[in-house]
Amino acid sequence: MSEKGSKVFQVIALSIVMFALATFSSAANVNSRSLTKSRTQKPSETQRARRRMNHLAQSRVTNAGKRTGARRRHHYYERFYTSSFAEDITEGDLAAGEDPVVRQAAVDALGNMNGTVVAIEPTSGRVLAMVNQKLALSSGAQPCSTIKVSVALAALSEGLIDKDTPITLGRRSHVNLTEAMARSNNAYFEALGRKLGFDKVSYYARQFGLGELAGYNIEGEHLGIYPDEEIPAKLGGVGKMCSYGEGVSMTPLQLGAMVGAIANGGTLYYMQHPNTPDEVANFQPRVKRHLDIAPLIPDISDGMADAVLYGTARSVLHNFAEEQILGKTGTCSRAGTRYGWFASYANTNAGRIVTVVFLQGGRPTFGPKAAEIAGRMYRNLYDHNFFAGRPALPTDSADVLPVSTSQ
Repeated sequence: MSEKGSKVFQVIALSIVMFALATFSSAANVNSRSLTKSRTQKPSETQRARRRMNHLAQSRVTNAGKRTGARRRHHYYERFYTSSFAEDITEGDLAAGEDPVVRQAAVDALGNMNGTVVAIEPTSGRVLAMVNQKLALSSGAQPCSTIKVSVALAALSEGLIDKDTPITLGRRSHVNLTEAMARSNNAYFEALGRKLGFDKVSYYARQFGLGELAGYNIEGEHLGIYPDEEIPAKLGGVGKMCSYGEGVSMTPLQLGAMVGAIANGGTLYYMQHPNTPDEVANFQPRVKRHLDIAPLIPDISDGMADAVLYGTARSVLHNFAEEQILGKTGTCSRAGTRYGWFASYANTNAGRIVTVVFLQGGRPTFGPKAAEIAGRMYRNLYDHNFFAGRPALPTDSADVLPVSTSQ
C-alpha cells in the first residue's frame, strides 16, 4: 500500500473509532436517563397506589360503620391503686370468745391477703371467727355478683321463675336459674331485675337484711347502704343493681346473715360476736325475723352447688372436696380498688358453717381467689376434725330470744 493510501486508511479508521465512541456515549446517556427516570417513577407510582388502596379501605370502613352503626373499639386498661396484700391484718382483733380451731383455720387460709374472713354458725347467728375485724365491721363495699343471691330469692318469692324456667337472652340463648347462678350470668339477672322492678327488688333485699345492721351489740359495726331509689339509667338502672350490686354497699356480716338463712331454712338471726368465755357460756341466739323461703331453698341451692362443681367457684375444689360446699362469688371494682367476694356454707352430716371471704386490692383480687381461700379454710377445719361431730343447737324459735326491732 502506498504512503498516501496508508494515510487515507488511518483517517478513515480514526473517523470510525470516533463515531463509535460518540454513539456509545450517547447510548450510555440515554440509558442512564432512562434508568434514572424509571427509578424515580416506580416509587411514585407505588406511593400513589398505596394511597388509593388506603383511601378505598377507609371509605369501606366508614361506609360499613354508617350502615351498621359500628364503632371502633378501644381497649380499656384499668389501673388499681390498692394492694392485694397486707401485713398484721389481725392486729386489734378481739378473739377471746371465738372458736380457736375456726379462727386459726381462717387466719392460715387468708395468709397475707388484704381481706377478711367471717365464719358463722347458721343455726344461732354466733360469729365463730372474724379475722381482720376492722375490715369486717367497716361500711362494706359493692357486693358485685353476690347480690344475685338476693335477686334470685326475690324472683323465686314472686313466682316469676323456678330453677328450670328459661329466660331468653338472645335469638338462641336460653338460660335457667341454676346455670345463671353457676356461671354468674349478668344478662340473666339484669333481665330478672327489670321484670321485678326496683320496688320489689328493694323490698326483698331489705327483708334479707341489706341496708340494716346485721349484728346485735357488736361494737364498731358500720351500716351498709341500700338506696331508696333506683340508680340512674346511665349507670345501668335496676338491671346493674341486680347483676353487679351497683349503688349498693354490703358488709360481710350482712351477706353472712343472708346465706345463713338459706343454710338454716329461713331464719334471719342477729349476728353475735362473743368477746369473752363467759359470753360464750351464756350465749343466746336472737332472731331478727323469719323468712318465708324454705320452699325456695332447693331451687337456689342447686345453682350455688353447681357454682362450686363447675362454675365461678370451682377453685374451692383445689383444696377441699370431701364435703358439699354451696356458694356464690363476686368480682367488681370501683375507684381503683378491685373486690373479691365468696359467700358459702358447708353442708355436712355434722352440721353447717357459713363462711364469707371478702378481699380488696388489685389484679390478684377477684371472686375465684376468695373461693380458693374458703377452700383452704374448709380443708383446715376438716383436717382438725371440725366436721366429725358437733353438739346440736336450738333451731326452734321457742329456744331463742326474739328481737323485734333492728338497731
